[in-house]
Amino acid sequence: MQISEGCDNGPRLADSIAQWSQWQLLDSLLPTGGFAHSFGLEAAVQSNLVSNPDELKTFIIHVLENTGSLLLPFVHLASVSPKLETWHNLDKILDATLTNEVSRKASISQGSALMRVGSAVFSELPSLKTMRNASLGSGTISFHHAPIFGLICGTLGLDSTDSQRAYMYITMRDVISAATRLNLIGPLGAAVLQHQLAPNAEAILEKWKNRDVDDACQVAPLLDTVQGCHGYLFSRLFSS
Repeated sequence: MQISEGCDNGPRLADSIAQWSQWQLLDSLLPTGGFAHSFGLEAAVQSNLVSNPDELKTFIIHVLENTGSLLLPFVHLASVSPKLETWHNLDKILDATLTNEVSRKASISQGSALMRVGSAVFSELPSLKTMRNASLGSGTISFHHAPIFGLICGTLGLDSTDSQRAYMYITMRDVISAATRLNLIGPLGAAVLQHQLAPNAEAILEKWKNRDVDDACQVAPLLDTVQGCHGYLFSRLFSS
């Protein structure tokens, strides 16, 4: 097999390799702890708010709507400016915005794991490890998930829209995964449901994408209330 020395495939090759890293960021095998959280679904089930596939579908749409309105602005701004100063500012704003202690702890847990895993796995991006090391001892950074996800997406070369779409995707994936472990739906039904919800997720993305953090808000207060009750459950499978 001969390789033409006159052909320059550098940029295209670099883009192709970057796509492998971008796909890995969304891979369920990446140990970021997302599957330890149900986004309030477990509490909703025990409160009899969700008991069948139709109610599950409605619940997931509300989760996606809340994710779009509250968290996409942080993903957006972190992805367009993947810098230490921007990330720190967004982290502090989100920490002050999340009044639900359960969701706040879940965000910090997932974000800390994502930053640790990202800085170790994507070793071709030394800036991630540098930013993590510079932030660990500061005592002022909480490592919330949404800004870190946007930061890593931007560093990996994803544009803002794809970064926000990816965040919606992993949110939907994790809630549906929780639903299967709570026996609300089977594996095949979960795959069908995820496919059916894709147009809803895209519509929600178009509605809330590219907004400033000043526009971040809760649009499903009942969902936030139910998730806050998770710590009071007598028995629970998930952390949140």
